Amino acid sequence: MTFGEKLKSARKEAGLSQEQLAEKMSVSRSAIAKWESDKGMPDVNNLKVMSQLMNVSVDYLLDDDEQISFNEIKEAITLESYVKTGKCRDKRDAVCYEKHGDADAIYALISKRKMSKMEAIIDFIVQPGIVEVLDRTKEIAGFYLVEKGTKQYFVKVTNDFITTSELPKKVEGKKFDIGNHRYIKGYRIL
Repeated sequence: MTFGEKLKSARKEAGLSQEQLAEKMSVSRSAIAKWESDKGMPDVNNLKVMSQLMNVSVDYLLDDDEQISFNEIKEAITLESYVKTGKCRDKRDAVCYEKHGDADAIYALISKRKMSKMEAIIDFIVQPGIVEVLDRTKEIAGFYLVEKGTKQYFVKVTNDFITTSELPKKVEGKKFDIGNHRYIKGYRIL
């Protein structure tokens, strides 16, 4: 999605017309129309204001590959206080299971960063798989796809936080992309 498409979608999700958003931001309606048609970009201050008014992050609006929706909840956790039970293979699974135990299904996800052509060449020449290994050492996290009724959520569990984001469209099949990562459905927790 382009910036303009995301802006329009977020504005509608917030229940605002172009005129209402323009009034709240103290800009013209034509400025909103220009931004939504990708014929211009707001300045940094306007980006901050619009992200607050529509409850979306500036990153979401600016990242062309982002597919996370507007509804994101980030909650602090203490990973060590969770106990793995049932089909949970580790403590991150247990966090997701405890927070989303009312779901219809929870799938653990395998994350793979999509490499640029240069990274793929380096990876092939140096040691196949080295870029992925280096990427995984930057941040250790568990990723999950949670299904509740007609909605799906992308969940990330780190040592300190669980972040749950509603997906704007239903994920079909075993593979899907969010940003510069490809996710593959793994084992089912619930």
